[in-house]
Amino acid sequence: MQSIDIQTTQNVTINYELALLRDRILAFSLDFIIVLAACFFLIMLFLVWMLPSMGLDLDQEIWYLFVAPVYTFYTLTLESLCNGQTVGKMALQIKVIRIDGKQAKFLDYLLRWCFRLLDIWFSFGALATVLISSSPKSQRLGDIVANTAVVKASPNLFVSLKDVLKINTKETYEPLYPMVKHFKEADVLLMKQTLERYKKYRNTAHKEALSLLVQRISEKLNLKESPKNPEKFIRTVIKDYIVLTR
Repeated sequence: MQSIDIQTTQNVTINYELALLRDRILAFSLDFIIVLAACFFLIMLFLVWMLPSMGLDLDQEIWYLFVAPVYTFYTLTLESLCNGQTVGKMALQIKVIRIDGKQAKFLDYLLRWCFRLLDIWFSFGALATVLISSSPKSQRLGDIVANTAVVKASPNLFVSLKDVLKINTKETYEPLYPMVKHFKEADVLLMKQTLERYKKYRNTAHKEALSLLVQRISEKLNLKESPKNPEKFIRTVIKDYIVLTR
């Protein structure tokens, strides 16, 4: 599974899983259905209810003037207002982000939207499909120009099977912190990711994040003082958790 490291303006690196081409196509299809339904509703609203009551008789082309804004600006509006997501992207749990770690702005979404004509409509989606499938960051032309990427909405958190199998059993290992069995799995996944980020990017921001994590864990374990070796402490807590809960 392809992933991308995003370094935020606070110098903290977050790993995101890139959205699959399949998910992007499904999100686009869902959005397209929603737009068609909205346009149909507007047409019926004007034809059946509003215009007869107003005594107007307009040609069919006029209806497109009411429908066109919804059809044209749906994606741009939703992504700008909903932090890089449309209804389809929300359903597939994917979103648009800037790959330089900055908060995406209206201009970024506008650049992506402008290139939809070439990426999707004029090429019937062929250009977007080829670029997303072949580019290292799964970017279509609009993403490249806007410096954006489409990723899973949540950062990538996981513990591999290989990591689990390396942990000793209760018969061969005595846990140092028995209370860790009351932790949640999400807590342990956060510990693992924080430690890996610190080991890969040894800067001040990740060091502070690790220190804060150690402090919070120490409080939950009712330790009198924080351990002097944060890395060793986190590894021990993770090991204790897996031994006690598996």
